[in-house]
Amino acid sequence: MLDAAGVAYQAVPAAIDERALEAGLAGAAPGALAEALAVAKAAAVAALHPDALVLGSDSLVVCAGRRFDKPRSREEAGAHLRFFSGKVMELHSAAALVRGGGCVWRHASIARLHVRTLSEPFIEHYLALEWPEIGHTVGAFRIEGPGVQLFSAIEGDHFTVLGMPLLPLLGALRTEGMLIA
Repeated sequence: MLDAAGVAYQAVPAAIDERALEAGLAGAAPGALAEALAVAKAAAVAALHPDALVLGSDSLVVCAGRRFDKPRSREEAGAHLRFFSGKVMELHSAAALVRGGGCVWRHASIARLHVRTLSEPFIEHYLALEWPEIGHTVGAFRIEGPGVQLFSAIEGDHFTVLGMPLLPLLGALRTEGMLIA
């Protein structure tokens, strides 16, 4: 998304224990949890690059009160899809900017994805097309590919569905002087 928007950046993976952070935030609302993970990722990288403006982001899915992580196997992806079938999936995407040890901006947004009733033949066909690529995605779908066929309706910002609240982020980057206003 940043490439397409013309934003220059350097990708640096954050070395954080997401599960430990989540355990410490047990009971937090999904948007708050996604935001806390985004801040923690940015802060971890900013500690190594104190003069840089560092972006962290995170997304998570909640469906029928249950939180889902990225599927670890094709079988688990199938189980997720069977659970999502006929329900509304909430996708929480967050981003944060950290500079000099402090968070200068954070934002979380939500999209509601109405999953149509999925037949077993469709699920198997979909997994044959999309596995293992969807193993890297929360929700077991790529909206820019065959994953769009999972849904009957989508409420929310397109970029949130792609995994980052891009338009608010671009505004924050302009405010921070990183993009031409």
